[in-house]
Amino acid sequence: MPSVIVVGGQWGDEGKGSIIAYLALKDKPEIIARGGVGTNAGHSVFINGKKYAVRQLPTGFMQRDARLLVGAGVLVDPEVFFYELEHLKDFNVAERVGIDYRCTIIEPRHKELDRTNGHLHGKIGTTGSGCGPANADRVMRRAKQAKEVKELAPYLTDVAAEVNDALDEGALVLVEGTQGFGLSLYYGTYPYVTSKDTTASAIASDVGIGPTRVDEVIVVFKSFPTRVGAGPFPTEMPPEEAERMGLIEYGTVTGRRRRVGWFDFEMARYSARINGATMLAVTMLDKYDKEAFGVTDYDKLPRRAKEFIEEIEERVGVPVGFIKTGPELEHIIDLRENI
Repeated sequence: MPSVIVVGGQWGDEGKGSIIAYLALKDKPEIIARGGVGTNAGHSVFINGKKYAVRQLPTGFMQRDARLLVGAGVLVDPEVFFYELEHLKDFNVAERVGIDYRCTIIEPRHKELDRTNGHLHGKIGTTGSGCGPANADRVMRRAKQAKEVKELAPYLTDVAAEVNDALDEGALVLVEGTQGFGLSLYYGTYPYVTSKDTTASAIASDVGIGPTRVDEVIVVFKSFPTRVGAGPFPTEMPPEEAERMGLIEYGTVTGRRRRVGWFDFEMARYSARINGATMLAVTMLDKYDKEAFGVTDYDKLPRRAKEFIEEIEERVGVPVGFIKTGPELEHIIDLRENI
């Protein structure tokens, strides 16, 4: 069985959570591990009309038989962690979750600095969750690790060992990335980026998977890319145009209104290439073509929607494996058999 990594191809908010949730329920991975930065990234998923938003735990929590892991490369905020354990208690998350003992801890002073620093919060537009300062302390080798927090002791594990043991045994491992390619510290629109790399290579490293152990990389794009905070956005449309088209969104973590733009084929191609994409997922197709809402059969998509998908495949050079046509988990077209 393969290991599958899911990452964002734009500036985050691409709908990774819905793709991850679908894979979790459809493919039933034995392990779902979260890589990425930390609590500055929120993933949302709708289950039976109810919205669940997570910032710390894996978005695939609804797969009740899966072990849920937070990799060593992820920053952990104990306050958020325990809130989500309570928030998701109906899914018995507390009995299945494991945090790598080497995770860096986000402390109150990190959040305070993030929210009051004029450069970070004012110019760059960070979320104020403390991730940048916590990662800075990690680089300076003075950060506190999860193994030093007594309350976390029942949940500590060696995530890298668990993940590699599972792969050795032929188990399916699903790895979640956070944010998006355009926010990568290395490849994004620096300095308007997050505090570490967000590409598939980094996400693999976060959970302790070597490059030869990655089988599939799914890069997620949405039909109209969005961005929260400052920074370049070449295809951005005026707010009035976004409102006219019904494209009003707000960030999961910050609640700030998202900037909206037209699909950027050039960026998508570069993103897919650097991430090593084996397939793409396109979300919110119903926002591009309202007649596509709720369609679950590719052949029944309206012509305009099909032409958009075909153009993405042609110009990006990677096949589309998933299409999301609405907010619910069942609003998805799975094209993997055609790839």
